[in-house]
Amino acid sequence: MRIIRNTYSFFPRKSFTMYVCICSAVTDRQIREAAQAGARTLKDLGRDLGVGRGCGLCAPCARSCLEAATEFQGCQAQSDHLAQLAY
Repeated sequence: MRIIRNTYSFFPRKSFTMYVCICSAVTDRQIREAAQAGARTLKDLGRDLGVGRGCGLCAPCARSCLEAATEFQGCQAQSDHLAQLAY
């Protein structure tokens, strides 16, 4: 039996950047940064970064990236709040 490993697991996640919107050359990192700056909807990403303004095929992936980024921020904020309560 041959085990095939995912080659991506050998590299840190931060080293990879994925283009989400080819038409506007927008990466997942830029979407995370936009979420940190207050973007909450696909319309916000379109206004701020131009996502979805070309062919529109990026919309589902851009929405997923944005949801993941805002969910992470929520978890991080909750964790910070709980840490403050512990002291």
